[in-house]
Amino acid sequence: MTDKASDTIDFGYKKVAKNAKQGLVADVFHSVAGKYDVMNDVMSFGIHRLWKRYTIDCSGVRAGQKVLDIAGGTGDLTEQFSRRVGPQGEVVLADINNSMLSVGRDRLRNRGIVGNVSYVQANAEELPFADDTFDIITIAFGLRNVTDKSKALASMLRVLKPGGRLLVLEFSKPTHEMLNQAYDFYSFNVLPKMGQLIAGDADSYQYLAESIRMHPDQDTLKGMMEAVGFEQVSYDNLTGGIVALHRGYKF
Repeated sequence: MTDKASDTIDFGYKKVAKNAKQGLVADVFHSVAGKYDVMNDVMSFGIHRLWKRYTIDCSGVRAGQKVLDIAGGTGDLTEQFSRRVGPQGEVVLADINNSMLSVGRDRLRNRGIVGNVSYVQANAEELPFADDTFDIITIAFGLRNVTDKSKALASMLRVLKPGGRLLVLEFSKPTHEMLNQAYDFYSFNVLPKMGQLIAGDADSYQYLAESIRMHPDQDTLKGMMEAVGFEQVSYDNLTGGIVALHRGYKF
């Protein structure tokens, strides 16, 4: 007998067939790709730039290293990694969504980022790279949209070099109840209206707000990383836990 519950998964607050989620998420990001950077600045009041800068600083990236930026979108992290690894290093910007990848490629080329950056359309659950390839892997605000998060984490572990590290930057659970209540109000009453006004798409931003609430909290994600084989897993809460940066190592 088939367990029907196991055939469905969360898409925001809705339950959808597992094999449908990837396409539904793709539709969201096809819709928002053109206004993605503007909306990030508006939604976070620019603070997302500080979260990403902290992620870069915590990566320990050095000249000559090879970096994979999963769900790299419009290339914020890739740009900084490219400058830090230098001409002897390499950065791969990977994203499952071709619209986001195209925006990121154009944006980085317009900024003069060429030579040490390549672009790959890839599913985080089945990364098309050899074992033990990358010194550093990052995924920023992308893991919550993955259908099978544990499978994606295991795929990241496989392509990470021994001694390498994974950094997961993602929305998480605020640590104070008053902040949590204010964040809920903002997410469900203000954010979709911003999405409609700026991007002409309230529904996609409603989904994004819901997807944040359905994402595992800090300790649950830490346990998921440990379960697939990451070691010395830790996390830092940023902006009161609205965002968390998880780190794990492969030895």
